[in-house]
Amino acid sequence: MPGRSTIMPVISLSSVDSALSSLKTCHVSINTGIEVTTDVALALTEHEGNEEEVSKMENLMLDYVSMDRELEQFIQAVEDVTNQVKQERPEQLPDLKSLVDKRFNELKNLNKDEDLLKTDKYLHFKSQLNEMKKQVGAESQNENTSANEIDEDIAVTQSQRNFICPITQREMECPVKNKVCGHSYEEEAIIKIIQTKHKQRKKARCPVVGCDNGDVNQSDLSMDTTLRRAIEIHRRHQKR
Repeated sequence: MPGRSTIMPVISLSSVDSALSSLKTCHVSINTGIEVTTDVALALTEHEGNEEEVSKMENLMLDYVSMDRELEQFIQAVEDVTNQVKQERPEQLPDLKSLVDKRFNELKNLNKDEDLLKTDKYLHFKSQLNEMKKQVGAESQNENTSANEIDEDIAVTQSQRNFICPITQREMECPVKNKVCGHSYEEEAIIKIIQTKHKQRKKARCPVVGCDNGDVNQSDLSMDTTLRRAIEIHRRHQKR
């Protein structure tokens, strides 16, 4: 009848939202696998392990990065479909599984294997691996040379290396690296600063003097495995 308002049906997607939230926790497992793989690869490199074994770790890292990409795409597919359903508000709930599968396949078809080599996580892994190779080479050269014959460049590099946390002013035990500005800090110290500032509804600045990064978040931090191992090597030299 004229003038009668049309009441659109309300479709509850709370169960989908709950499942989506649980799905996002899978990132934790993937990130754990990435950290373990990185640790093993660095340990093999540090002890001059078989190149074939290191190569296996690199391939395993690509597998984890691939899983991470597909998880992100599946989550995006679910979000795209649920947003579409919420906007269109159909009278009956459509076949969400079919719609999600279709959207997921559309996203996967855009994937290229070579793109995995350009992801932040793989590039960070390769960067740590290359840094460890340099350290091992420098340490090997240092051990095979008498104190008076140490290469000047290596000596300068070692003297300039900073193992001191800019917050605690002590040698770091568990360093994390800020992927935004590249600075490293003791994990517990920087997280405490971030949490304190956020409770005050303020942004946490990078504590390194002169750094213009004025918004440090926990999501910006990653384990600086290379620096941690460099500190361990430095301590072994001090004991000799």
